[in-house]
Amino acid sequence: MPKFAANLSMMFNEYDFCDRFEQAALCGFKAVEFASPYEIKRDLLKNILKETHLKLVLFNTRCGDDQHGFWGNTAVPGCEDKALDDFKIALDYACALECKTVHVLAGNVKAGEDPNLYKATLINNLKIASNMFAKYGITLTIEALCPKVKPKYLYKSQYETLDIVKTVNLQNVKLQYDTFHAQLVDGNLTYFLTNYLNYIGHIQVSSVPDRHEPNNGEVCHQYLFKLLDDLGYQGFIGCEYIPLTTTKAGLDWIKPYL
Repeated sequence: MPKFAANLSMMFNEYDFCDRFEQAALCGFKAVEFASPYEIKRDLLKNILKETHLKLVLFNTRCGDDQHGFWGNTAVPGCEDKALDDFKIALDYACALECKTVHVLAGNVKAGEDPNLYKATLINNLKIASNMFAKYGITLTIEALCPKVKPKYLYKSQYETLDIVKTVNLQNVKLQYDTFHAQLVDGNLTYFLTNYLNYIGHIQVSSVPDRHEPNNGEVCHQYLFKLLDDLGYQGFIGCEYIPLTTTKAGLDWIKPYL
């Protein structure tokens, strides 16, 4: 049976962020994920997770100044000190909140600069971060983002992140597979999941092309959920989608799995 995590950055946004945990728990979720914990004190988040009996399964490193062309610092040449600071604060939160997976934001490639230099910077920084997080049993993931969402992001194809994970070749560095991004760029989801599941550290889902509940659109997610079960996937599936109306009104699809 697949294990699902509510993405609180997108779901239950009818409520203030700290109230979304309780709403997720009331709807039957046992786990949550979200983009950024850094605006909230660790102890408050820790208490909320304890009170709601929820497990935190994923959050991102800091995104940097997205308005000025950043979406992470890890791959940006000259930002190695910022990347190290991002790792330290992410590790601090991950340990405090008992979160075992952290998504590393790479960054956007500036106009006229060489993407290969960014990839080399990313690989070096991932090796540093891997050693830091491995001591605490924490996995790092990297995720390809389609140009529709992040047009200047370092990588858009699942095969690009796969190559980086293979190059780094460290046990706790995996790729993060989002069916929305994967379908828009690469397609052939069954092939990738079947052949490269051991390189995947976390999965996220939403409909394509509208990014709503994963029970409509051009991808049959129910088929993929069964496939992941058959393949023996043990990780969580993050529900990173924008509810079509209200979150609760659109949860019929997940009730058989909760």
